[in-house]
Amino acid sequence: MAIEGRKERHGGRIRLGMVGGGNDAFIGGVHRIASRLDDKYVLIAGALSSTPEKAQESGEALGLAPDRTYDDFKKMAIREARLKDGIEAVSIVTPNHVHYAAAREFLKRGIHVICDKPLTSTLADAKKLVKLADKSDALFILTHNYTGYPMIRQARDMIMADDIGKIRVVQVEYPQDWLTVHQDFKQAEWRTDPARSGAGGSTGDIGTHAFNLASFVTNLELESLSADLQSFVEGRQVDDNAHVMLRFQGGARGMLWSSQVAPGNENALRLRIYGEKGGLEWSQEDPNYLWHTPFEEPKRLITRQGAGAGASAERMSRIPPGHPEGYLEGFANIYGEAAAAILAARNGDPCPEEVLYPTVEDGLKGVQFIDACVRSSARDAAWVKFA
Repeated sequence: MAIEGRKERHGGRIRLGMVGGGNDAFIGGVHRIASRLDDKYVLIAGALSSTPEKAQESGEALGLAPDRTYDDFKKMAIREARLKDGIEAVSIVTPNHVHYAAAREFLKRGIHVICDKPLTSTLADAKKLVKLADKSDALFILTHNYTGYPMIRQARDMIMADDIGKIRVVQVEYPQDWLTVHQDFKQAEWRTDPARSGAGGSTGDIGTHAFNLASFVTNLELESLSADLQSFVEGRQVDDNAHVMLRFQGGARGMLWSSQVAPGNENALRLRIYGEKGGLEWSQEDPNYLWHTPFEEPKRLITRQGAGAGASAERMSRIPPGHPEGYLEGFANIYGEAAAAILAARNGDPCPEEVLYPTVEDGLKGVQFIDACVRSSARDAAWVKFA
């Protein structure tokens, strides 16, 4: 059902559904919090589990009506598209291998999709999903949540304004330690299973975040890469550590490190960018601060709502200076950008110019990054073209 036929029947908050995210799922709760933070969505339906009993229990725990709780996402898509008060958008928060099939069912019925990363578990599915999204009237938003941090928007604006000059060097790293030894609980179990996670382990789970963040802030296009992937934990079928050399169009060079076997690192995403006129540094574990160092001048600290912060950082901030904003707020900012685009589509208006969120094309680049890393590493870290 096309959006044109549905938008007149909706007012107020965006009616949201969810696929995945049942009682014991971490990321489902994060998406629900993010969707509620600015009160732009209301969750009214879900296929929270493929197990009927668990689906009903999860729906009941979230206050969903029994007849809006499904154990099959296709049934959910078909019925919700026909209902007068059916969902306008759906959050897909399943393991990676379900993303394509679930997104397909909602996109072809004109229901907006908000999908967790990476886009899909295979490059073939990613390419098919891009074609589906291009043909659909519905929007596709990928939740690379770190692009929603105020200081990341600030860094992007400063680079666009040529504050550090032509970029020469990009350093991005994302080390964690939670998979240093074998783990058999749910979140670890599916992430280390190539049938569900895809060919990449740390590259897919957190390396795509690092790659997306570097690309988003710098606006550089990757030309080629050389990747050395390791599976340090015995018996692990996907990588748990990756060192990747990057060559960007225009001459910039970069290095990316992703690891889930680095003891002492919890969620240490860090980005450093150096240009002809200066450098920028940002750390996710201290996210309200951005360091700017003009060449041969003292380092300057830019805070979320302090001196030096621009309009984009201000728009992404909710609370007064000195009060930390972080992971959940960054996630909520992506949901806020999605809401602005969805509400504009509902009303037949153009999307506001300042609205910015990761798209299905960004998702394709992420899966291409995983694929290129795996191919390069299999050839003893040979340089491979990024296409």
